[in-house]
Amino acid sequence: MTNRNLSLVLASFILAHLFSISVQAAEGNSHMPHPKEGPTQPNILWIYIEDTNDWMSCYGDTVIKTPNIDQLASEGIRFDRAYMPSGVCSPTRSAVITGMYQTSIGAHEHYSSFSVWRNNVMENWEPNHIGVKTVPEIMQAAGYYTFNEGKFHYNFVFDPDDLYHHHGAENGYKGASNGTDWSGRKRDQPFFGQIQLKGGKYKKPKPVVSPEEVSVPCIYPDHPIIRKTIANHYNTILELDRELSEIIDGLKRDGLYENTVIFFFSDHGSLLPRSKQFIYESGIRVPFILSGPSIPEGKVRKDLVSGIDISATTLAFANIGIPDNMHGMNMMAEDFHRDYVIAARDRCDFTIDRIRAVTTDRYKYIRNFMTDKPYMQPNYRSGTELMKFMSDQYEAGKLNELQAQFFSDQRPAEEFYDLQNDPEETNNLVHSIDRVQAIALANHRDILSRWILDTDDKGRYPESDNALRAVIDRWKDKAVNKEYDRVRK
Repeated sequence: MTNRNLSLVLASFILAHLFSISVQAAEGNSHMPHPKEGPTQPNILWIYIEDTNDWMSCYGDTVIKTPNIDQLASEGIRFDRAYMPSGVCSPTRSAVITGMYQTSIGAHEHYSSFSVWRNNVMENWEPNHIGVKTVPEIMQAAGYYTFNEGKFHYNFVFDPDDLYHHHGAENGYKGASNGTDWSGRKRDQPFFGQIQLKGGKYKKPKPVVSPEEVSVPCIYPDHPIIRKTIANHYNTILELDRELSEIIDGLKRDGLYENTVIFFFSDHGSLLPRSKQFIYESGIRVPFILSGPSIPEGKVRKDLVSGIDISATTLAFANIGIPDNMHGMNMMAEDFHRDYVIAARDRCDFTIDRIRAVTTDRYKYIRNFMTDKPYMQPNYRSGTELMKFMSDQYEAGKLNELQAQFFSDQRPAEEFYDLQNDPEETNNLVHSIDRVQAIALANHRDILSRWILDTDDKGRYPESDNALRAVIDRWKDKAVNKEYDRVRK
């Protein structure tokens, strides 16, 4: 063999070896979507609701009837213990769309990494480049048509045109016509879509439920203002039930319903003081229904699931490998199991805070890292009728001991609740002398400590100067926490 022929053989061998390595690397790279071939790929629709509790008849509530939500639940699985990773929208939405804890990707501070906010162009801001693919990007690469109708609120840098073939600015179902919703896809192309619904933010719903018809949780005083707030939330859920029927009718009209997997869930709880923005049960435990082809009908699951599992499960339904970077898991897998779910609260608007929660089958452990700040430090809701009423009642000494705890100037470093016997989280067991409870508390402390390190919880670190300047740019003199002093002009 001549030197020239030998060189050609060696070159061919090297090229073949390199090709083999590149193929193996591509196959092993979990960031690359590899859908399995099948006769049809299911459509996947997230019906994503704002600020809504599970006050629905399928969840056992007796104040209202929600026939369309109930019907969806009867055709699929109702999850009774679904928890979101935060009690406020943008950290939750950042986590769900990536399948990762918002605290791991630097998306934990509410309304961070926004260069424009409510038409105000930021003079300073902190761009957060996360370096991982979102669910719609992965779905696009696998051949799916992707769309989003309504808000994004992702706390990282992204181009919506990279994530979605179509995106509409306003929340709500647009009728799937003229390119909205799924109507812009190619013939027989599967879709992955998100329809954002206002839910608890629905303005002026029909007053079907009156304040006299509702009950008031023991953590609030029984007063017309509280009753009005609760009744209004019920009325927004009735509007939600109506909107769901329109979406279902549209899918059936277009012959898509039988092959569409529907995820129906809320980003967090209602506007009540201890719900939205906080990580008690009423803030992070949300309604969640999963329905579609191959999903068992009329099933109720009481195991723990996290909002980040929605992303991994979505990919699994599309026969796409779940990336290694995802913290979420396929909740439909035979071996799916969570010993605990984690939730986090960090800065909300201009209010600086840091709280973490571990929820297990029986207990809830909450760690308040900033005990120098009261629960109800100045926040964006301070001027609302509801919050002013509660503050006035506290100052006047008209709240009982339980109701006053959340509005006092003191808060404990730790909270520990037995959810089986105390579902409203009113009896803090941190100082219990019961041996079983003391051991359980120690275990929960250990879970949180390990989770903080294992997932690189970035809430341990202060925000950058530019991030704080951006908050001041948005909120001006409302940004009163001492942390702003170092950057305030």
